[in-house]
Amino acid sequence: MTRSDASAERGYGGFAPRSGIGDDGTMLWPFGTTWRPVRQKHRGTVDLRWLSARTWTRRWYPQGIDLGLWHGRRTLAVSWFRQQLDGHHLASRVAFVDLDRSRHLDVLLAVEEDGELQPARIHAGGLAWFDDRLFVAATGKGIWEFDLARIRRVRGADARRLAGAGGRGVRATALVAVRTRVHPVDIRCSYLGRVFDDDGTPLRRVLIGEYTKDDQGRVAEFSVPESDDDAFHEESRFTPGIRHMQGAVRWGDRHFISQSDRMRPGILWTGNRDELERDEMPLPVGCEDLALDLDAKLLWSLGEHPWRRVVRGIPFGSLGLGDGQRSDG
Repeated sequence: MTRSDASAERGYGGFAPRSGIGDDGTMLWPFGTTWRPVRQKHRGTVDLRWLSARTWTRRWYPQGIDLGLWHGRRTLAVSWFRQQLDGHHLASRVAFVDLDRSRHLDVLLAVEEDGELQPARIHAGGLAWFDDRLFVAATGKGIWEFDLARIRRVRGADARRLAGAGGRGVRATALVAVRTRVHPVDIRCSYLGRVFDDDGTPLRRVLIGEYTKDDQGRVAEFSVPESDDDAFHEESRFTPGIRHMQGAVRWGDRHFISQSDRMRPGILWTGNRDELERDEMPLPVGCEDLALDLDAKLLWSLGEHPWRRVVRGIPFGSLGLGDGQRSDG
C-alpha cells in the first residue's frame, strides 16, 4: 500500500499526489498512483471504478457529475462530500477524471472567511461546469460558484483541515478551489444539471431540482449569470411527480431524471416534461446526478453506496437515442 492509499484507508482523501501544479501554474495529472478509476466495459456500459478506499469508505460519498475540458483534455468532474458517521458535513471536493487515461486529480472546495480558508461543508449534490466556472448545488444554501482558474496549493495542517481531517499532517498537500459567489435561488438546490439545444449546442442554462421523500419535488430551469452583476434567472419550473429525484438534464425537449430506490438499481425517467416515462435501462444502485456527454454519446450517472460505487456511462443506443432525439418509431 502506498502512502496515498494509506491516507485513503484512514479517510483523509483529497490530498494531492507528488505531481499537481507545475512551476508555470498549469495543472499536471498524477502518474504512478493507484488512486485512479479503472475503465471497464460492463453489459454495454462504460464503468469507472475506484482502486482505493473510495470504494468502501463511509466518510466520503460521491454525488454530482459533469463534463468539461481541463487544459484541453476531456474530463469528468465528480463531487464528493465528507461527513462524520453521525451525518455532520465536514468538507467537499471534486475529482477531475481524465477520460482518456482514467487518471484523476482531487481539488478540495473551500470558502474564505475573515482572510482564512475554511472547508466547504456542503452536500455537493450536483455540478454544472462552464469553462473555469464550477457551479455546485449547496442544498438549502443556493448554488455556490468556484473559480477553477485560480487553483491554490495548501500544505500541512491547513490541507488536512480543508479536507475535514484532524492532526498536524506536516507532509499533507492539497489543491483547493475557492468559492467566488453564492447564488440564491427560490428552490432547495439538491442537484443541478446542464441543458442542451436540439442540435446538441450547450446552453447557458441549468436545471435545479429538489430531492424529496414524496412526489412534490420541483425542477426549475435557470439561465446562468454572465457577469458578477447578473443572477440566476428562472425560466420555468414543473413538478414531475417523482419522489427521490437525484439529478436532471435536458436535451432539446427531452428531459432525463434519475430516481434512487435505496439498495435497488436506480430508475431513469425520460421524455417531455409533461410525459415522462420510465426507461428500461437501470441506473446504478444508489444513483445520483446525471450528465449528458454528446461527444461520446453517453449518459453518465454514478452510485454512492459503499462497495457499489461506480461512475457509469450509458450509450445513447441503449436509450433509443442516435445522433438526434429518440425517434417516434
